Amino acid sequence: MADITSLAQIASSGASSPSSSKKEVHDLKDLDINQFLQLMVSELTHQDPLNPMDNTQLVQQIGELRSIAASDQLTTTLQSLQTQQSLTTASSLIGKQVTALTTDNKNITGKITSVSVEVNPDDNTKRTYKVKIGDQSIDLQNVREVQS
Repeated sequence: MADITSLAQIASSGASSPSSSKKEVHDLKDLDINQFLQLMVSELTHQDPLNPMDNTQLVQQIGELRSIAASDQLTTTLQSLQTQQSLTTASSLIGKQVTALTTDNKNITGKITSVSVEVNPDDNTKRTYKVKIGDQSIDLQNVREVQS
């Protein structure tokens, strides 16, 4: 049976799908669910027919696959929850008088008129929540005081 290094080379050399991400894999913990599936299929495809994989190993890998899938789903759920919480927090500030820091570290005081979300074009999981005070857009994390 091939070792992990040779399987990673097999998976990255010709078995990549067009939908898979292009990030470098240096360790097993860096594998996403699609890369793990490619690795497992490659391992099964390239195994020695005279010395096939033990059923115990296959069951163990399926268990690892389920664990990775559950972890991936949990991460997605937590990111969604964080997005909802940030939007709820930001939207509850609309119409409130606040003091915040601008990008040049100066205090600004005024009423929040709107909320926006900026998504990083390189990584859509990274979002910045902004509130509008007057004509300035301020990071939600820079709001320092909320007056009643």
